[in-house]
Amino acid sequence: MALSCLTLTANPSSIICKFKASLPTAPHALDATYIRRAAHLADKSAGFTSPHPNFGCVIVSPSGKVAGEGYLYAQGTAAAEVQAVKAAGELCRGATAYLNMEPGDCHGDHSAVSALLQGGVKRVVVGMRHPLQHLRGNAVRALRNQGLHVDLLGEDLTSNLIEDAQKECLLVNAPLICRAALRVPFSVLKYAMTLDGKIAATTGHASWISCKQSRNLVFELRGRSDAVIVGGNTVRRDNPRLTARHGGGHMPMRIVMTQTLDLPEKANLWDMSEVSTIVVTQRGARRSFQKLLASKGVEVVEFDILNAREVMEYFHDRGYLSILWECGGTLAASAISSGVIHKVYAFVAPKIIGGKNAPSPVGDLGMVEMSQALNLIDVCYEQVGPDMLISGFLQPLPDMVPVIPSPDETFVADPTVSPYDSRIIFFYKTWDPYGAFSNFSPHPIQMPDENGDYVTWMSVEHYYQAHKFIGVDDPLAQDCVEMIKSAKSPEEAARIGRSMQKQKPYLIRSDWDNIKIDVMYRALKCKFSIYPHLNSMLLSTAGSVLVEASPHDLFWGGGRDGEGLNYLGRLLMKLRSEFLGEPSSSSETPSLTV
Repeated sequence: MALSCLTLTANPSSIICKFKASLPTAPHALDATYIRRAAHLADKSAGFTSPHPNFGCVIVSPSGKVAGEGYLYAQGTAAAEVQAVKAAGELCRGATAYLNMEPGDCHGDHSAVSALLQGGVKRVVVGMRHPLQHLRGNAVRALRNQGLHVDLLGEDLTSNLIEDAQKECLLVNAPLICRAALRVPFSVLKYAMTLDGKIAATTGHASWISCKQSRNLVFELRGRSDAVIVGGNTVRRDNPRLTARHGGGHMPMRIVMTQTLDLPEKANLWDMSEVSTIVVTQRGARRSFQKLLASKGVEVVEFDILNAREVMEYFHDRGYLSILWECGGTLAASAISSGVIHKVYAFVAPKIIGGKNAPSPVGDLGMVEMSQALNLIDVCYEQVGPDMLISGFLQPLPDMVPVIPSPDETFVADPTVSPYDSRIIFFYKTWDPYGAFSNFSPHPIQMPDENGDYVTWMSVEHYYQAHKFIGVDDPLAQDCVEMIKSAKSPEEAARIGRSMQKQKPYLIRSDWDNIKIDVMYRALKCKFSIYPHLNSMLLSTAGSVLVEASPHDLFWGGGRDGEGLNYLGRLLMKLRSEFLGEPSSSSETPSLTV
């Protein structure tokens, strides 16, 4: 079956291949075909809400027909398997489920596995194991323990079709794989240049090198990224907005990397109405200008030594999966030399501008011979209007086989080493071992409203964000509550609540600063009271300090260097003491007053 790179026009990832022939009939070829279909479904969620893995599920009935499909919209929403089983109905009985990746339910949540079991699925084909060590193999074991026949694509039989399907499964979750193996976000360098290799004229003028179709694809690429990064020169020269401009959905964070902080006082990036901006700089740079940026709502992060590797490791710790670099040649060269760029998108326009001193897309890499040139891997070529888009990987995707043993594996090898001995337990993202402690975890709660009637909220974060506006006598505030309540994921609820608080602060209830801790506490108490497995998990941490490890939330989280107030961790420790019937330890749970 012929394969070709999927066009960005249909799907901006440009990482999936498309079919060009009728479906094959050999059993292993059918498996590869449906796994590829699951990967295509999984890719639909990329960029809508982050961070989360991309899951897709295809259920094929015993008669060979597709009975149901689904994909995970965002962390905290219905699993792809749940959606597919629901869509298939009775046709699930005796069916085969195709998953692009092994399910990765957070602690105590087995909805994906349970859906397949309850639906009557008899066989499951998994495209790849979960790349995170503490989740890897769990779902496969659980399914096999329940008597289902589970095949891992390519482990028993290989062919070109199977290798292609495996590759698509890897590519659709490349950001997660990079995070797991390399501890940096998956980074893409994008640039547009003329046929003679220039990204601007000698004067610096660069609007527009590429055609409108190419620029639209760039907007889509931004919409699939957690953040977009530029250097100081780009801010000074182009005054970009770096928005996705697609009329909704995910808006990436904007990052400016500058050593000297020599930036203009007025810039489009300082407009926080649509999306936030982070400036990373050398420690001590222009303190007065840092205060100016802070007054505009811009977050400034200082580094002792500013380099691309440390900056990417920092944003890895903040939970970012994918970053799009739209910087100039100097910063691009630095990022490539640091080994943090994984893929390149080069838009080549059929134009010649000339100029000995006109800038090129990549600065000096220290190479003196053509034999030192970096070769792209898995190169794709695509015509976009009059432009040519060339894309490929600068480095191969890392091997998913864990090199460092997980805590559980260490305990099996040496029972004297317990994974739960740590005095401090950190939690942050819902995929972490203790991720269920997060207010973003997918655990609905029922809470009484102002009339005493119980209302179901999809997550603690939905409840918390909505209560910023509850009780405010303004139709817009009431609309905000409804939008947050109907948000498809905790991340989406948080985005709505935070943006409205920033754009329309008058809609926030006047007593919010005084009651927000109590609002969060009530929601957490409900969550840990109605889910026994979460209660047990919390009690199992007795004697340990709980720290919400967000490096940027200095109120609910612990901060990058432990400077945060960690109120979420404090509330959980307070709850733990209550459940244990013990008084709160003053060393663990300082005063919860604001």
